[in-house]
Amino acid sequence: MLNVEPDSVASDAARRARPAVVRPRLRAGVALAATTIATAGMIGAAAGGASAAPAAECLWAGTSHPQGAAVSAGGRAFTCATDRLGAPRWVQGAAAGTPGTVANPGTRTAPAGVFSAGAWQPGTEYTDYCVGTQLIDGSESVYEVVADADGALRWRAAGPISQWAFAPGTGPVPTTRSASLCLPDEVIWPRS
Repeated sequence: MLNVEPDSVASDAARRARPAVVRPRLRAGVALAATTIATAGMIGAAAGGASAAPAAECLWAGTSHPQGAAVSAGGRAFTCATDRLGAPRWVQGAAAGTPGTVANPGTRTAPAGVFSAGAWQPGTEYTDYCVGTQLIDGSESVYEVVADADGALRWRAAGPISQWAFAPGTGPVPTTRSASLCLPDEVIWPRS
């Protein structure tokens, strides 16, 4: 006859011994994990608080304006805010009817580093363009800074120049360019 009892006693002893060894290790591992997570959380909170970027400032003609600042340009009010991604953006308000409180050089260069999205400026030769052999004078429109999908800033026509209130004695400056800069569209004949 087989004696099963010593085997079961041995396995019981092994089961009892293992939990005694495993449990302290398990408890130590859980405690270490909890401590690590708590420490990482505190470090992250401290780092997040210490490295939190200040609210983005808006640019108008190369000058920074803090969030909430209001400026007047072209007869309209603009307020510095942020877009849904946190990028600085000018929000246009109602017609202000007040003189401009900021410089308005017009669309003389690309807006990046000079104007934030939402800013308006009167067009200049910089915004001239061709349609076939016809030159379209950039000074006939008001332009708004817009951000492309990749975040690059560019000027986009926002309306006729009549929407911009110029200071007395000033106005749009017509282009000095001619239609000779515009190349005729290439005509492609169908092959016979």
